Amino acid sequence: MKRHHILTTGLLTALALSLPSQLVAQAKQSRPNIIVIFTDDHGYADLSCQGYLSDVKTPHIDQLAKDGVRMTNGYITAPQCIPSRAGILTGRYQQRFGLDANGSIPLPLEEITIGQRLQKAGYITGMIGKWHLDPNHQSAVWIKKNMAGVLEKAKGKKNNKIRIPERLRQKYDPNVRGFTEVFCGHIQRYFATYDLKGNDLAPGGEWQKEKGYRLDIQSDAAVTFINRNHNKPFFLYLAYFAPHVPLEATNKYLSRFPGEMPERRRHALAMISAMDDGVGRIRETLVRHGIDKNTLIFFISDNGAPLKRGMKDLPLTMKGGAWDGSRNDPLVGEKGMLTEGGIRVPYIVTWPGSLPEGKIYDHPVTSLDVAATALALAKQPAARELDGTNLIPYLNGTNSGVPHAALYWRFWNQSAIRKGKWKYLQVGGEQRYLFDLSSPKHEEENLIKKQPEIAKQLSIELKKWASSLKTPGVPDAELNGQEKEFYKYYFK
Repeated sequence: MKRHHILTTGLLTALALSLPSQLVAQAKQSRPNIIVIFTDDHGYADLSCQGYLSDVKTPHIDQLAKDGVRMTNGYITAPQCIPSRAGILTGRYQQRFGLDANGSIPLPLEEITIGQRLQKAGYITGMIGKWHLDPNHQSAVWIKKNMAGVLEKAKGKKNNKIRIPERLRQKYDPNVRGFTEVFCGHIQRYFATYDLKGNDLAPGGEWQKEKGYRLDIQSDAAVTFINRNHNKPFFLYLAYFAPHVPLEATNKYLSRFPGEMPERRRHALAMISAMDDGVGRIRETLVRHGIDKNTLIFFISDNGAPLKRGMKDLPLTMKGGAWDGSRNDPLVGEKGMLTEGGIRVPYIVTWPGSLPEGKIYDHPVTSLDVAATALALAKQPAARELDGTNLIPYLNGTNSGVPHAALYWRFWNQSAIRKGKWKYLQVGGEQRYLFDLSSPKHEEENLIKKQPEIAKQLSIELKKWASSLKTPGVPDAELNGQEKEFYKYYFK
């Protein structure tokens, strides 16, 4: 048996030496690398492969769709940044742990991230770009609990920003929440464990000031991460800060969109184009290292575009509170709403050689599926606490069913359920809507009076789901100011 082992080892070595270097690299891993690209305030219409708008140019992301599966009904769990990010990174409805909206709490320390699960499975894990899950000056619930008296002292001050002590904030940083390597930041200041030349920084990481354009920096960091870790299983979460305001782009990208158009639109298109270039560079890097066929890529947005009720082309000097230039056509509504324009987003899954090419998938899927899929591909036992589903059997055709019996949402004073083609939406205590999302009229026709029994059954199922959350129940309070304006504008 010993002689047989030696002969077998020698044969395998000879075979490996005879293989092209790329095939050897592919064969090194039995488990795929996983990359999640998460964009920010990026509307449903704003990929050219979606087929709705002619001004957007995304050739590399379009190729991602041609090489994989494009979801026509891909959803996130909230129409706002923090809860949406908490959902995708835990694989759980964030309402289960009380992170319903911005301005409440950071991602609780007891919640387990995809990074932590895959670290345990032996993956190198990386996080780049926008984190937004640590406590900040708007985390009112957390501040009241952890910084007693601070909120009262801040009342009435012109600048109501509260500084979170470093000793408290650090517990929530990505490098201690499951990410081996980080390059975390929004524009030019990043907390990093490596530099863009690929060198290790101080143990535990350090702050870096980077020159250049924020999206190019984030793409550079992603390419560097892959270069550093191409010979081992890795998970990379790349959270681009775009096309979220402040709108900014270099002439390299702006020059691709000449002619008359709103300046906010031009800048959004330029920022999306910069991300598209980054996707192209990432894929080139995977090919160069011979791991393109052993890498699954998700491309998803964190919520719909903030249209600000009319897409007004306000001056670019207005940094916040304005349209970010992105669009949600043909969907109704925008960021902050549980209509389709707030929660249905660009969603692509690509895994060359393992998933079909150019497939269009129409059944509803959710960002919660990322964690469940990643865990299955890492050959780890299913985690019962996850709310998502491993998508691979559905996308490759081995499972002809649907990934989800129903999907649920609760945000501010809105709640919703989608089951098959039907969507039931409750807004405050009085407004009720039932939509047939397979209809050309989708959310432009309220069918609740025509189909009261369907609405009643969906309402019961929604209430049952809501009863299992940390703060139980379907909200029926008066709408807040933003909600009143949203629903008055879109449902006249």
